[in-house]
Amino acid sequence: MTMIPKSPDRSALEQEQFLKILSREEALARFEAALLPRALRTETRKLAAALGATLAEDITATIDVPPFDRSNVDGFAVRSADLAAAGEGAPVRLALNGETVHCGTAPTLQVAAGTATAIATGGPLPRGADAVVMVEHTQPAGQDAIDVRRAVSPGQFVSYAGSDIARGEALLRASTIIGSREIGMLAACGIAEVGVARRPRVAVISTGDELVQPGEVLGPAEIYDTNGAIVAAAIDENGGEAVFLGAVPDDEARLEAAMRNALAEADMLVLSGGTSKGAGDLSHRIISRLGAPGIIAHGVALKPGKPLCLAVCDGKPVVILPGFPTSAMFTFHDMIVPVLRRMAGLPPRSDAKVNATVPVRIASELGRTEFVMVSLVEGREGLIAYPSGKGSGAITSFAQADGFLRIDALADQMPAGTETEVTLFTPHVRVPDLVIVGSHCTGLDLVTAQLAHAGLTVRSIAVGSLGGLAAAKRGECDLAPIHLFDDRSETYNTPYLVEGLELVAGWRRMQGVVFRKGDKRFEGLSAKDAVAAALADPACIMVNRNQGAGTRILIDRLLGGARPEGYWNQPRSHNAVAAAVAQHRADWGMTIAPVAHAAGLGFIPLAEEHYDFAVVSARKQRPAVQAFLDALGSNEVRASLARAGFRPA
Repeated sequence: MTMIPKSPDRSALEQEQFLKILSREEALARFEAALLPRALRTETRKLAAALGATLAEDITATIDVPPFDRSNVDGFAVRSADLAAAGEGAPVRLALNGETVHCGTAPTLQVAAGTATAIATGGPLPRGADAVVMVEHTQPAGQDAIDVRRAVSPGQFVSYAGSDIARGEALLRASTIIGSREIGMLAACGIAEVGVARRPRVAVISTGDELVQPGEVLGPAEIYDTNGAIVAAAIDENGGEAVFLGAVPDDEARLEAAMRNALAEADMLVLSGGTSKGAGDLSHRIISRLGAPGIIAHGVALKPGKPLCLAVCDGKPVVILPGFPTSAMFTFHDMIVPVLRRMAGLPPRSDAKVNATVPVRIASELGRTEFVMVSLVEGREGLIAYPSGKGSGAITSFAQADGFLRIDALADQMPAGTETEVTLFTPHVRVPDLVIVGSHCTGLDLVTAQLAHAGLTVRSIAVGSLGGLAAAKRGECDLAPIHLFDDRSETYNTPYLVEGLELVAGWRRMQGVVFRKGDKRFEGLSAKDAVAAALADPACIMVNRNQGAGTRILIDRLLGGARPEGYWNQPRSHNAVAAAVAQHRADWGMTIAPVAHAAGLGFIPLAEEHYDFAVVSARKQRPAVQAFLDALGSNEVRASLARAGFRPA
């Protein structure tokens, strides 16, 4: 049997639950030491069923390919010495032998001096011949002879036996993933079946009372189970065979039964959720009863991914991933994929890396190695890495990022302007055709949809109006959506432009106070009176917006110097404000009319703001920018904006 190489020493392992936080390196070393070495499970597959499988052992060629000397062209097999003096003005006449050699036909006549044998491409070279002359370089001379007007060298247009693959040569190595090219090589050597690594069966269980499977109706405080689907897909991508067993509620008896059944049928068990060291998390307590040595690490100095739990139960790996999607997927790819790929007989992942500059300061936590998802854009002097600010609970953080950067455990920040290494999620950098950095609006999607349908890639990074202006000044984007009111001039956006930026009008959207319908503190009042009523009621909680957002500037003007309850709750989007009010976590906030109406909330108009675009002049003529401007001015997009509740400029 093929053996997976031995990993770090087992002597450090003990049958205990590690309640201390381990470094990433120590946790991975302990996990691999408890699992390896182990026999690689193999199976034999027919060649037709081997595509995508991983070779379990080296393959040696048993024959020469080609197995005989053969012609590479249609022509005549000749003795090169007979044509040494041939030329356009001095043709050499050769007598034709009485046979034609086709593919699959063994020649019977020797090519003697002064003779030639007709031969097809792929036909075996007759005895006595050492070259082939192309038919285009000959002229018939009656029924039984040809005139040759070109000399040939020995071996010309001949493939010798074993020139492609030699008998005894290493054809393919173990761990090679079998693709169409490998299938062709195996078939050429007459190999009908091969030994491949058997894909490890990996059971996947999601845990939590709050989980609902996609397609079902969400109840109060429930969420859809995203981890189950995404973990199962990641397992299949890395050589495993995922078996999704659904979501199990936080019931110890039911969860233990599900885990035991999974381990009885599968080679590995992966759970998501239930890793934090609280009374409501059951998975890690159950593991201690499932087999030795049990928990190897429970708590790893990673961000995201600190609650990761690694265990081995009677030789089978058991992994409990954090519940948040980004934490779950990052820890899976970083800590679990290396082990899974070794169990599947696959080589380690070869991740591509690039250097990029971080445009903003990234705060970090001392004592934990932090991995930050980033989106890459092209700047004036190279790649720029924008950190994702969506947090470990965001599904899109992992899907929309280009890669990640690492902040060392001994650092409390990565300063703005730092050049750092970014590990890519794909083999190549995917620089988008159009980069938009600034304030996001649902109307923006209506414009960029036309570009996407035309095959252009668009990256939109929401950092607020002021953040977008800063990015535009640094040349890190093509355009910045902004909606900034200037108190002095009482106008929008234009006063904020600097040299190198020009304003393109977008659309108008109504900002106002949002509240739950029927709330008498707000019904029938103007925006200013409604805010005054809210400030007069200590029990009335607001929801604010993030610093740098145009909406935040409007709110602060309305509040004066007041800082009511909820002021420091600062979500980054209009939708989050509406959700906070709709779910009774706040009583009022400020958002735009289309979002308020979509959430079924009451809305008091305050002011029509200008949502415009600061375009980087030096980039304005780029095809993607022109495509955006054309879409913005098109009748189709203007009609779509109007239907969505916006007023095109």
